Amino acid sequence: MSQLFEVHPVNPQPRLLKQAAQILHAGGIAAIPTDSSYALVCHLDDKAAVERMRRIRGVDDKHLLTLLCRDLSELASYARVDNRQYRLLKLGTPGPYTFILQATKEVPRRVSHPQRRTIGLRVPDHRAAQALLAEFGQPLLATTLIAPGEREPMNDAEAIRGRFEYQVQAVVDAGACPMQPTTVIDLSEGDEPVVVRRGQGPLERLGLQAQASDAQA
Repeated sequence: MSQLFEVHPVNPQPRLLKQAAQILHAGGIAAIPTDSSYALVCHLDDKAAVERMRRIRGVDDKHLLTLLCRDLSELASYARVDNRQYRLLKLGTPGPYTFILQATKEVPRRVSHPQRRTIGLRVPDHRAAQALLAEFGQPLLATTLIAPGEREPMNDAEAIRGRFEYQVQAVVDAGACPMQPTTVIDLSEGDEPVVVRRGQGPLERLGLQAQASDAQA
């Protein structure tokens, strides 16, 4: 049965987040709030946890997984970023944006895209998520918490616990968060950013225009 951690949305209690981090270090999966929607998270290097997280979401190894980072200083270990890309990343972090980048060797092949060797990276602008990342001490592998067969993300901790209480080991409750996923920008190919999905983050903040080929999934 999952453990519920009710934390203050502005000043989350370190004691509770330490317990949640311990569950993640031990191979557990947690549902946590972010500035876009709730996300499922697990340890990057735990193969069994990653496979369980994919099963909970009902996705295969081609589905983009994302690394949640505390700040841009962590990105260099996990993604190849040039000066042009870094300037765009600075505009969108912290915030509700996921950037697709070429993964480094620090990212296990099983969690990057099997053909393209890409990974999603983002820095959430959410007190509880940031505090948990600080307590955990390294990035967390994440995916938007959309229940199998549904189209909208979940944003209520009690509903999440009720539906997944025997599949996730921890639920962090810091109050409701938006139900819209991140805006996804692909920086992995070519010179121009490609808007893969328009979500919570406005394109204007990045200095980008809407594209006719935007994917709405």
